[in-house]
Amino acid sequence: MEHITLLIAIVIVTALAFDFTNGFHDTANAMATTISTGAMKPKAAVAMSAVLNLVGAFLSVEVARTISGGIIDESAGVQPEVIFAGLVGAILWNLLTWLAGLPSSSSHALFGGLIGATIASVGLDAIHGEAVVMKVIVPALVAPLVAGFAAMAATRLTYRVARNADERATSRGYRAGQISSAALVSLAHGTNDAQKTMGVMTLALIAGGVLAPDSDPPMWVIASAGIAIALGTYLGGWRIIRTLGKGITDIQPPQGFAAQTSAATTILASSHMGFALSTTQVCSGAVMGCGLGRKGGVVHWSTARRMVVAWGLTLPAAGIIGALGALLAEQGTWGVSAVLALLIAGSVAIYMRSRKEPVDHSNVNDVNGVNGAQPAAAAAVEPGPEPAPEAAPVPLQVTIARTAPAGMAGEAPAVPDQPTTTV
Repeated sequence: MEHITLLIAIVIVTALAFDFTNGFHDTANAMATTISTGAMKPKAAVAMSAVLNLVGAFLSVEVARTISGGIIDESAGVQPEVIFAGLVGAILWNLLTWLAGLPSSSSHALFGGLIGATIASVGLDAIHGEAVVMKVIVPALVAPLVAGFAAMAATRLTYRVARNADERATSRGYRAGQISSAALVSLAHGTNDAQKTMGVMTLALIAGGVLAPDSDPPMWVIASAGIAIALGTYLGGWRIIRTLGKGITDIQPPQGFAAQTSAATTILASSHMGFALSTTQVCSGAVMGCGLGRKGGVVHWSTARRMVVAWGLTLPAAGIIGALGALLAEQGTWGVSAVLALLIAGSVAIYMRSRKEPVDHSNVNDVNGVNGAQPAAAAAVEPGPEPAPEAAPVPLQVTIARTAPAGMAGEAPAVPDQPTTTV
């Protein structure tokens, strides 16, 4: 029992570490467009997002129920070390995509890690396949499209309504609207993503016999998950903010307002229905939609393709890491210790690599300074070298001198004037 208690503690701490990475990985969802348009200063934006993430964590537990009892069969013999291995897979994938500046799905990293670890330990029978399809895969396919089309329509409507208005006045109004919509996205993010960690912690407590099956998250679980994601959000995932705010399209204030409002509506509706969708995919889809909605707007499809590839790889990649971690963790105390050591070593290595090309609040909008970890995003938005200016033509001066007539040798030639012709 002591071993189980210690193991549960390790799982809970690891779950909070994942929640922290989820926070800074997904800050871009709420604040990328607000920061890129200059509606808010970077530090103020992430501070506001952090507070609202914390508030949102207390508003609902529907998504937490989906995680703790919807995807994995609690009675199938899933042990805490399996949940621990799944969290390790999710954390490492989050850090890798953060290093690359890719807004991949923290939610799918978590699902993939848990599913992979459970299959490796217990088997396919422990996975509720229908719940995975209906509450994970289908929302992943539908939600970005819904948010994208909504943002495109909202952007076109916005520009049509304001086409005869004073540009400066409307710009100020849309910037204020962006702040409000960004606050709504942050609140929605707390109601969805913070609950995923609550669900994992509750699942660990149920697996360890601390809680009865089908229990709701205790208040201390809700509070700790909300605080962890808020702290991660305040840290700011500046690399991903740069990609989402500058790498997909050049966002103007009306577009930012339309994108964030569409994303927030989609996320809140899904949270109410218990769909654990990816806020990253929803917000990315909305940004692409607003790019298509503005006349003359350009979407950098090379960056969008990289993001979609990362979305497709997230579930299987995190699942493979989680499965390998579960096979090792099941060997006993030394196996759990080895997985923990590998997690710490991998995290430190990724962090040290990121410090070679730092991105923070001071250079997040500096497109020309995009770090080498995301060359495709940089290539998509960075202007090429300007052509060298043509050299001004040098006037050609031809001097025609009058010479002395023949037979007058010895005399200095008389040159009364030297007319100059410029060609």
